[in-house]
Formats: sequence, structure tokens, C-alpha cells
Amino acid sequence: MAAYEGESEPMWDEYDWERFLQQQDHKTEKYMQLLETYLDDPQRDEIIAREMGWTQLLDAKDWSAEVDALLDEDANEEDEFGMDKAARSAETFEEHNLYRAAFALTIWIDQLFDQAESLQNEPTAVKLATHSALASAKLAAALSGDTIDEIGMTIAYLKRALKAITISMDAAAQLLSEKLITRAQYSVLQQRLFQVRDGIITLMGEYRGEWRRRFGSEGFRS
Repeated sequence: MAAYEGESEPMWDEYDWERFLQQQDHKTEKYMQLLETYLDDPQRDEIIAREMGWTQLLDAKDWSAEVDALLDEDANEEDEFGMDKAARSAETFEEHNLYRAAFALTIWIDQLFDQAESLQNEPTAVKLATHSALASAKLAAALSGDTIDEIGMTIAYLKRALKAITISMDAAAQLLSEKLITRAQYSVLQQRLFQVRDGIITLMGEYRGEWRRRFGSEGFRS
């Protein structure tokens, strides 16, 4: 990891941030799996606390409240570095052309659902809508605040937005192949998806270039 001049703390790059965000995802996924498995078990919360490694809760009396609070604490670590920052500086990301394109995509998909109500219960269509919205949210996190001072975090969120939009592209192609949308609808959808995807890729390149300019090749793992 690289560091600013005069700073003792290392600067996190995109890979450090990606590991951090993945850890939060894995904690949430593990908790949800445990909750589903032991939902009706009278010792549910004790089992979950032990499996999650929350040893400080093993003597707690109010299991559900303590477990939920600790899960919220884990989940909110990502918010502390990302989504909370987006909320504090909404004007910054809302003015960005890429975010506007992503948001316009979600609106267009909503309108598509209004025109074809059958899509609302179609799993592939739900995947399209969900991941398009997720891409918009990750872009909000990436584009908010003083992102130039947290380049690694910005790139990590852009990579997540890219993954979400790629899943949306696959879902759109599947909807066309299953004849759930028309070719004309797919053409517009594809154009909007590619606009967002290409914008993310371009922006990632710009931030990676800025990282190299600031920290050199030693501070960046390609």
C-alpha cells in the first residue's frame, strides 16, 4: 500500500478496499444463512453468535437485540466508508453524467415494468432491475465527496458497479432470448446499459491513472 507524504498510515488501494467490502458481504451472507437454518431453534441466537465469532454475546440475556445490533455494526462499517458519505454529499454524485445515466436506466426499467406487468414477477426481469439499481447505488458511493483523496475506495465501488451492470446486461439478453421483451425494447435497454458500462470503465481508467501519477507503479497492482 502507498501513503501520502508525511503520513504514517498507508493508503488503501482498490484491492485493500475490495477485500474489506467482501468481508462485510461475507459476514452478512453467513448471518443470513445461519438465520435461515436455525430460525425455529430456541437457541437460535446463541448458535448464531457462536458461529459468527461474537463471543462477547455468549453471556448476554437479550439475544435477538444484541445479535441484531452487532450485525448492524458490521454492516454499517461499509456505510461508514461509502454510502453514508454518499448521503452527505448527494449533490456531488447527482450532478455527475455517469450517475445520471445510471439513474435514468433505472427509471426506464421501471417504465418498462409498468408497460408489461408480467415482468414484475419474472425472476430474470427482477434481476435486471435489482442489479441496475445496485449499480446506481455503487456509483453514488464512488462519486460522492472527496473521492480524489480516497482513490482506492472509489475504484473498488466502481468495480462493484461494473459487476452489477454486467449482470444486468446478461439478464437483458436472457429476456430477449426468452421473448419476454421485444427487440426494440432490448435495443434501447442495451444502449443504456452499454452507456453506463462504458462510462464506468472509462472512469476506472482515469482513477487508476491518477493513482499511478500520485503513487507510481509500486503503489498499484495491475
